[in-house]
Amino acid sequence: MKIAILSRNAKLYSTRRLVEAAQQRGHDVLVLDHLKCDLIIEAGDPYIMYKGEKLTGIDAIIPRIGASVTFYGTAVVRQFEMMKVKSPVDSQAIVRSRDKLRCLQILSKAGLGMPKTAFTNYGVKVKELINQVGGAPLVIKLLEGTQGLGVVLAETEKAAESVIEAFHNLKARIIVQEFIREANGADIRAFIVNGEVVGAMKRQGKEGEFRSNLHRGGTGSLVKLTRAEKAAALLAAKTLGLDIAGVDMLQSKRGPLILEVNSSPGLEGIEKATKLDIAGKIIEFTEELVVKKKKKPAKKTSPH
Repeated sequence: MKIAILSRNAKLYSTRRLVEAAQQRGHDVLVLDHLKCDLIIEAGDPYIMYKGEKLTGIDAIIPRIGASVTFYGTAVVRQFEMMKVKSPVDSQAIVRSRDKLRCLQILSKAGLGMPKTAFTNYGVKVKELINQVGGAPLVIKLLEGTQGLGVVLAETEKAAESVIEAFHNLKARIIVQEFIREANGADIRAFIVNGEVVGAMKRQGKEGEFRSNLHRGGTGSLVKLTRAEKAAALLAAKTLGLDIAGVDMLQSKRGPLILEVNSSPGLEGIEKATKLDIAGKIIEFTEELVVKKKKKPAKKTSPH
């Protein structure tokens, strides 16, 4: 099989592991910078030019699309889909998961637990917004933030008002969420591949830090999910149409609360915490998709 990893940096841990796992299974692998792909759209023959050459013979792609380039990255994934190239992550599902507000609305409709969240169109009634999520302390998040950036814990109502007003004055889109004190600065990430939880870790924020992201100095350790946590993670991924996902949850008195669903979850933290070959699971799933495609019977043409 010829597999293309869509990644802007071949040296990143996740990209390297996917390349290694694919090569170990005898596949031909190349890493493509999706921002260097030119999309040629025409009736019946869409194709991609990469560094002056037409891409041909690719059986499958594995997208590793960063949040800052979602628009162009998903356009590239969609072009490959139009070219009948298999992808374990659907382009539309990536778009769905990247819009934090839309994502929470979809998960809410599915009946999944989450921290109470408020969103406003730069409303001036900031106190009312704060009261809607139970008052301070509360969490304020930039809708475009990733890896813990653009996330603020406001300890008091006065601090919350100041931060919300500052973001509103900058015309920055934010959501305001209740603070789940009993989580103690930790969350759980469940890694899902093809409808199965293939690994899970507990991420603990460093001392004095409520954000548990590994990029912010948090640590990851192996964790066994409860039945409720496993069910919530699987339903969240399924609801968003993601066959590969990292589902982040808080442990609370009222059960698991979904924080975020990541369509390009990093492999380093989860593989080191669980000692499992998660990259290999992704390659196996990709193989299954291609095999299914090849086995699919051709449509019979009517003689009339």
